[in-house]
Amino acid sequence: MSTKSLWSLIDSRLLEWGLGLALLLAGLFGVLFPILGATGPFDPMDTREVWLEGTTRVPDATTGGAVTLNGTHQAEVVIADPNLRQRLLLALPRITTSLLVILILVLLLRMARTLRGGDVFAPENARRLNIIGMTVLVLGCFGPPMEALTTQLLVSGTPVAERVGFSLTVSAAPVLVAFLILALGEVFRRGAKLRADTEGLV
Repeated sequence: MSTKSLWSLIDSRLLEWGLGLALLLAGLFGVLFPILGATGPFDPMDTREVWLEGTTRVPDATTGGAVTLNGTHQAEVVIADPNLRQRLLLALPRITTSLLVILILVLLLRMARTLRGGDVFAPENARRLNIIGMTVLVLGCFGPPMEALTTQLLVSGTPVAERVGFSLTVSAAPVLVAFLILALGEVFRRGAKLRADTEGLV
């Protein structure tokens, strides 16, 4: 017989709906729209934030043909009419990040469905938390290098290339969050094992 209250059931449903909505928005704005922009049907992305070499002030618009550099230290590369390669390079970091976020949301949604039945320490939830932790680690460690590499490929061969340095900033926060999630996954694994051992004694 279920001991879950009506509020708990509603709360679980709201959590699932919230995660489902987040999943839909991430798919639309993080993957589908950038892909459509890169392939033609939608207006493509044409800007990328960059850091300039040193602190030298540059004019408000340093023109290099179809590529324009706007700003001083934290600047913006604007590509007037990006070709397919440039569109893909502009969209690739967002698409990759969004796909990883979608993976996290799918796993969280599956965990929420197990919570609906009150089965918090389901064995599969420990595995899901481990995957989420590793995904967050990938986001934190490989997202910034991808952004920096695609930026260099975008400006390579253009007159603004010498002003745009290879800027790479990796934050420790995602790494810390990843290890906390992995630790939580270990708690879930031990909780599931303890519950299984207890049920075996009954």
